[in-house]
Amino acid sequence: MCGIHAVISTAAIPSPSLELRNLLSNRGPDHFGQAHRELPFGNGDSVIHLSFTSTVLALRGDHIARQPLESLATGSILCWNGEAWRVNGQSISSRNDGELILSKLGIIDASSDELRESHILSVLRSIDGPFAFLFYDAYLKRLYFGRDRLGRRSLLINQAEDGDSISFSSIADMPPADWKEVEADGVYSLNLDTRLATASGLKLDTHTTKHDWLSSGGDHMVSSIGDFNTTLPPQEHMLDFNSVSVEVLRHWLCESLKLRVLDVPEPPNPLSDTDVRVAILFSGGLDCTVLARLAHDLIPTSQGIDLINVAFENPRQVSIDKTIQKNQPHAPTTDIYEACPDRITGRKAFNELHTTCPDRYWRFIAVNVPYEEALSHKSRIVSLLYPHNTEMDLSIAFALYFAARGIGNSYVHKCEWEPTPPSITSPARVLLSGLGADELFGGYARHEAAFKNGGYPRLVEELKLDISRIGQRNLGRDDRIMAHWGKEVRFPYLDEELVRFAISSPVWEKCDFQNQFHPAVIDPAKRILRLLADKLGLSTIAREKKRAIQFGSRTAKMESQTGRRRGTATIT
Repeated sequence: MCGIHAVISTAAIPSPSLELRNLLSNRGPDHFGQAHRELPFGNGDSVIHLSFTSTVLALRGDHIARQPLESLATGSILCWNGEAWRVNGQSISSRNDGELILSKLGIIDASSDELRESHILSVLRSIDGPFAFLFYDAYLKRLYFGRDRLGRRSLLINQAEDGDSISFSSIADMPPADWKEVEADGVYSLNLDTRLATASGLKLDTHTTKHDWLSSGGDHMVSSIGDFNTTLPPQEHMLDFNSVSVEVLRHWLCESLKLRVLDVPEPPNPLSDTDVRVAILFSGGLDCTVLARLAHDLIPTSQGIDLINVAFENPRQVSIDKTIQKNQPHAPTTDIYEACPDRITGRKAFNELHTTCPDRYWRFIAVNVPYEEALSHKSRIVSLLYPHNTEMDLSIAFALYFAARGIGNSYVHKCEWEPTPPSITSPARVLLSGLGADELFGGYARHEAAFKNGGYPRLVEELKLDISRIGQRNLGRDDRIMAHWGKEVRFPYLDEELVRFAISSPVWEKCDFQNQFHPAVIDPAKRILRLLADKLGLSTIAREKKRAIQFGSRTAKMESQTGRRRGTATIT
């Protein structure tokens, strides 16, 4: 994870504000660097100033790759925030990806500008993994920028009203200007060798050109990754333990996890003797628990794995609990955090992992967030969210923000609540998220509703829509929230090869709403993943119901006394 920032202007560019420097350094605490270029402007009597800033969270290779990365041969500059897991289908997990990409981009063997640009786009299109980037090609005098096909990293853009400058950043400083998220639908370029004629003279031409991820794609292409299988099922079918797709899913999920959990460097300045490099954002639900179980098979047993579980004091729920206690005085009192749905399922899943994998050092971190503490961080969270600004954004961000911070009560040997457990901070700099499984395998209630309303044809349409708009949704927001703590969130279910497998599989091999009843009492939603969980020894979790993070952690509508404020309402 890194922070990247750039300004292109016809005027002198001041240094980034202290606020912005701190925000970028929070994302990348291991290195802060800058690079500058000047280009002749107009008749040569003035210049365009280019200023690039990068911070680095070093998680790849055997050294800190100091950014911005500069080509000594060409003068080109790369600001890279991401993880290139594969280039041209080949894994590069043991190398520093940013340096490799700059070397590939720097190859100049083109006899024309068109061929040179074609080479740059070919390199960028060949990358699998989450990324946002800024690449100044000194040969063409063009800036290329963008986010990966699924939008897993943040990149914002801001064009000045006077047309004299354009800015890019992983994060907006305060007070926020008119920043917008860069779309994840292709690579964009800005030609710095052209001028815009205006009534007041020549201006910087901030018109951008979009280059699609794919030069062509049919009606069934989704997210520029692959074709969605729209085949309808045969008359008789049932997704079961012996279905080939279950083991194929296991294969691709393990391949995805290998890239994301192996060769993670030990965090600098560890706070304890326990070697923990990877943590799971852990609600105890199906998706994250399967990741934890499979990660156990890959991570050396000498390393521990943290399971970070968040629960909030929600005044509305506290009031409801008090009313129940008043009307039922003999009912047992419960700790407000332990009563949260995600805490209940989290402890059950923790116990099941303990039982299934007893030789692993599992550490359950119970993050308890009092209402007043949540409010004290609200202004910071709102600024990190920007340009997202709804109540639902805030509810989700609260949970992700405090989970990524990783401060909570530690449980190792006992799964049950204790009155005075030790408080710890997880040293893990890599966080795994189960996001994406619902979209790929039909886990949302709307998927079952689609099937009830229109059978498999309607379900196919809904799943295809969900996957195609992943890059347009909220992953940039989540990146800004969690990277604030110098952590990198990784999404194993959104690995391109796994996504390609999921979208190429027929719908009845993923979820099975036509066969509501299963002999092993496995729900039809995400049945392929539930069957895998059961085969992995997670029998309880295989039957766990889906629950949104804001409801499971009780961050939803914390500041609403009535609970009637809509999630789409603007934050107040």
